[in-house]
Amino acid sequence: MKEQLEALVNDLVEHGVDFEDAVSEFQKKFIRKVLEKNSGNQSKAAKSLGMHRNTLSRKIEEFGLDHRPRARRRARR
Repeated sequence: MKEQLEALVNDLVEHGVDFEDAVSEFQKKFIRKVLEKNSGNQSKAAKSLGMHRNTLSRKIEEFGLDHRPRARRRARR
């Protein structure tokens, strides 16, 4: 894992990616994955992320993340 992260950081630096952009994109993708893992439950996701639920809500709004789980289709009879 450390080697992969090191390679990614090297690639970002080599391509001149701005620090703030890199951090923002990482946060967005990480939060999206944790929300998916928790079926969109913000309280559970916030706990998993080690942040307050209000902080997570602000991040979701900031990044424009759709945190709602997809509705299941009901079988027709």
